[in-house]
Amino acid sequence: MRLVMRRWFTMVDHKITEADRTDGGPPLRRVAAIAVLANPYAGQGFVADLAPAIAASEALGEELAAIAMQAMGDFPVESYGKGGIVGLGGEQEHVNALLTTTFAEPLRKAVGGGAAWISSFTKRGAPGSSIDVPMAHKDALYVRSHYDGMSLTLPDAPQADEVALIVCLANRGRINARVGGLAAGKIEGKDGLR
Repeated sequence: MRLVMRRWFTMVDHKITEADRTDGGPPLRRVAAIAVLANPYAGQGFVADLAPAIAASEALGEELAAIAMQAMGDFPVESYGKGGIVGLGGEQEHVNALLTTTFAEPLRKAVGGGAAWISSFTKRGAPGSSIDVPMAHKDALYVRSHYDGMSLTLPDAPQADEVALIVCLANRGRINARVGGLAAGKIEGKDGLR
């Protein structure tokens, strides 16, 4: 199966201060890279085997990761998340098939590895839908300072026969984060759970 990308776009949120204060760290750069593609299963009713879409998603993961990394510029990546919206001519499982590990491994490679699972959210929606994509530290889920996300509204997407796939990246945790927990600089081990 070949997935056909119809368009892509990015959003960059570059926050310098929060509540008129800064913690002395760098600005918080969060980016979202969105790919809108034709849903290969739209209008077909129930399709039991989604393996062809899962396999085909790897190339799309590479392309979307490259777009997101370019939007990050010189900022290193500490957090990530993914999400998607399937148009009303498809089912939620279609977008989930495209966001599996096959899609995500190129993202892990692009950000220099990632020991923690990539948080995600998917739904069905019409053009102009909004979505909140959750984000967490790429190497340890319990780094509370990095519990964040991006709220996105997709212009004119997804159409009924489309799927919008989203990758979000951030260079750091929230500005002025102070709720305790594991510090990003204290992560040990490779399982992402310490």
